Amino acid sequence: MLWVKAFHIIFMVTWFAGLFYLPRLFVYHAMSDDSISNARFKIMERKLFYGIMTPGGVLTVIFGLWLIFGYGLGINSGAWFHAKMALVLILIAYHVWCGRIVAGFKHDRNRHGHLFYRWFNEFPVLILIAVVILAVVRPF
Repeated sequence: MLWVKAFHIIFMVTWFAGLFYLPRLFVYHAMSDDSISNARFKIMERKLFYGIMTPGGVLTVIFGLWLIFGYGLGINSGAWFHAKMALVLILIAYHVWCGRIVAGFKHDRNRHGHLFYRWFNEFPVLILIAVVILAVVRPF
């Protein structure tokens, strides 16, 4: 079980690294106005989203489900566990939204300015804080 938990945490850190950095790339991409920079950001965004974030997110979920259904962790743990699972679902939706933004930039259809992406970039920080507190402190 400890190996499964370790891999769950490793892939969660990988996923969050991408969730923190990709929106920062969106900020810079939205501010760029030359074709060389735009092409470079498209490559960086694609590689980060498909090469790091998505595998990290998928493996985080797989190892998390293994902990839940393979070892019964969290099932009868109380409301903190249900709140954590709700936040994970919100984070998955955020991940999908990031993918839609990557696709928009790929086709030169950015709909937001750099200020939007600066605020957008803060969201996973709030989720991370809440999830860690729920998992470690278990306040309810």
